[in-house]
Amino acid sequence: MGKKKALTGALLATAMLTVAGCGGGGAPSGETAAAPSSPGDVSGEIKVLTHRTDLVQDGTMDRYAAEFNKTHPKVKVTFEALTDYEGEVRIRMNTEDYGDVLMIPGAVAKNDYPKFFAPLGTSEELGAKYRFSDKTDVGGKVYGIAQFGTANGFLYNKAVWRKAGVTDWPTTPQEFLADLRAIEAKTDAVPYYTNFKDGWPLTAWSNSIGSVTCDAKANDKLAGPVSPWREGNELHVIDSLLYDVVKGGLSEKDPGTTNWEASKGMIAKGQVATMHLGSWAITQMRDAARKAGTDPAEIGFMPFPVQKDGRFCATAVSDYQQAVNAHSAHKSAARAWIDWFTEKSGYSAKEGAISAVKTAAVPDTLKDFGDNDVKLVERSEAETGKVNAIDNAAEIGLAEPDYRRRLVDIARGAQKGDLRSFFADLDKRWDEAAKTAGS
Repeated sequence: MGKKKALTGALLATAMLTVAGCGGGGAPSGETAAAPSSPGDVSGEIKVLTHRTDLVQDGTMDRYAAEFNKTHPKVKVTFEALTDYEGEVRIRMNTEDYGDVLMIPGAVAKNDYPKFFAPLGTSEELGAKYRFSDKTDVGGKVYGIAQFGTANGFLYNKAVWRKAGVTDWPTTPQEFLADLRAIEAKTDAVPYYTNFKDGWPLTAWSNSIGSVTCDAKANDKLAGPVSPWREGNELHVIDSLLYDVVKGGLSEKDPGTTNWEASKGMIAKGQVATMHLGSWAITQMRDAARKAGTDPAEIGFMPFPVQKDGRFCATAVSDYQQAVNAHSAHKSAARAWIDWFTEKSGYSAKEGAISAVKTAAVPDTLKDFGDNDVKLVERSEAETGKVNAIDNAAEIGLAEPDYRRRLVDIARGAQKGDLRSFFADLDKRWDEAAKTAGS
């Protein structure tokens, strides 16, 4: 699979989960899953639920476990890889049986974390050590540690862009559209690929909130009746660009036939020029290039086409957060795995991602960002609980694909409507929901 699937619907985010333990053990105790003082003494058998079916199938995760056992010999780690991770874990979380370690599903409301996960420590303690810890901060306690972080922007085939006569990154949405038109005119490549059918890649556009204004608190500022899609606001800029790409005929002809796995080979071979994704995808696309017999160095990564004070910015946001099941009988062993996997495994570096450990270096995959003085903005998640509550009440789904699927369909004429009325409806729903939700 190689990456998470689309999240469930917005309504499910509030209705799907009742009280964990309804199948039998009662409510969780709130016991902290503290870091063990002596790695060699911690013991127990733990199950890790993961969305990385590819790494389980090829034995990579077992190799990580073998390395872990060199310092934690009394802990046995097994893995369960789930193809529909979000959907399957959602169902399991109505019982106590959802592994010992798991990635926090996107559909779980932040304010509900204490019902399902063991606290890992205080915000002050973990915030000093790890990036992105505020994403799971509830009431001064942290409930998840990021597997890694990802910068956001556009994957592109450099050779295709050069063939179209474009060598500099576009600095405005208008320049970006002009570059895609040049690709359409001068190459055989699809200028932009939406990955509409799989859906979840469309959610990556929300991760660029903060890139437009270079504001770390841009996502927090959605926590109120702020009309996010009003002209001048970040979501207006972000979603207008997607709409204009599709409206201009610069994406694939039939979005209903897109295929995520196939798209890797397509961009590697130059059949597709551009896709909006996180920087986690760079290594996957370069691997696809090697398999296709093309040059991996031709897979590039550019920031969102907006500059502030003459400089590009790109948000750095958390990927899945690792958590300990509040009902686990082996919390110390589960916490030992999370700490080791985050700090010692080398997983984030291998994936070309930003380590959650603050002292770790930025990965080589982002060398172009460093060479071009792109400012990485670590996006605050302090108000995510309120933002999620408004989003769910408005039934929009910023972290889900459906509203952008509708945007694409309107742009290509498959649904009635226009951009102005679409944005007006989103703003109305958001502002009305903000009056009561998230307060």
